[in-house]
Amino acid sequence: MTTNEKGNKKNVIRQKMIEQHYEAKLVRKIVLMISICLLLLIILIGGGGYLYIQSALKPVDAKSKTHKTVDIPIGSSVTGIGERLEKNGIIKNAKVFKYYVKLKNEGGFMAGKYQLSPSMDVPEIVSRLKTGKVLAGATFKITIPEGKQLKEIAGIMAKATHQNEADVFNKLNDKQFIKSLMSKYPDILTDEILHSTVKYPLEGYLYPATYPFYKPNPTVEEMVMAMLDKTRIVLTDYTEKSKEKKLSIHQLLTMASLVEEEATGKADRKTIASVFYNRLKQGMPLQTDPTVLYAQGKHKEKVYYKDLEVNSPYNTYKNTGLPPGPIANSGRDSIEAALEPNQTDYYYFLATADGSVIFTKTLAEHNQKKAEYISNKK
Repeated sequence: MTTNEKGNKKNVIRQKMIEQHYEAKLVRKIVLMISICLLLLIILIGGGGYLYIQSALKPVDAKSKTHKTVDIPIGSSVTGIGERLEKNGIIKNAKVFKYYVKLKNEGGFMAGKYQLSPSMDVPEIVSRLKTGKVLAGATFKITIPEGKQLKEIAGIMAKATHQNEADVFNKLNDKQFIKSLMSKYPDILTDEILHSTVKYPLEGYLYPATYPFYKPNPTVEEMVMAMLDKTRIVLTDYTEKSKEKKLSIHQLLTMASLVEEEATGKADRKTIASVFYNRLKQGMPLQTDPTVLYAQGKHKEKVYYKDLEVNSPYNTYKNTGLPPGPIANSGRDSIEAALEPNQTDYYYFLATADGSVIFTKTLAEHNQKKAEYISNKK
């Protein structure tokens, strides 16, 4: 190869390298321009979305002086409430309302007739729905005390609404009614309530509280849904603790009901719960008298030895583990005790005549205290 040919070859190679460098530079510029455009597009979309959401949370008409009556029925979902508010011109967007409520973990909205204005922003509307600032006062109220069983609750409901007690109780145990409730409350009413050994599916699930109703003679379904709404709200506060304790809602309410039924005004519920858990760990029967009475369907001041022979899965003298389900409703104190029992080495407790509860570690100590406070008092 001559010197000229070598020089020409080098020039060709140099030219190709220059062209490749130019092409690479051009490609980088194109990629950079596309990246910038995409970034700007994302910013515009994100910013626009943010501005849209912020706008949707603001009043429909900040200067409006009008008020509208909005009826929020019992059992309304957040989606349903949002759609109602949007339809009445109280909020701009039902979906934004729904996502705001979920993001802020709001809940516990109360049914009733509300007087709302387009001049209100979403946070103010949410506050009103939570505090129950309704237009009209309740037609009447139903109070369900702690420690009540389903039969007793049926009686309270029947008396308040002038219905037949047996009809109300039958409705509370109707299979189709129960299944319809399960579809509405799948997070709290699980298949566990339908187990063949469970006496009454809704036992323990109707939370003790005072319930206002804003129309005369609400149906059994409306009353039950108000109670289940409350149960759901209360249990939401204990979701994480239940998971840590590895307790299903059914198991939690069952344990809480045992604590509720055994507790007195002077009792330490968390220590009572500790006794139950200690016995469960050792495979010992819980031996709690209220389960025997529940199995018999009776209310008695005293349980006799013959009562302990009742053949029932609820009899915790004959069966180990928890009973099939709750034996009454329970309040927050008992629920918290079931989730956060004291750490003790007690296996027995005894309620005295004055309402005090004595805890002991051994059967011998228990029998000694029983002789001292019960047998010798006869």
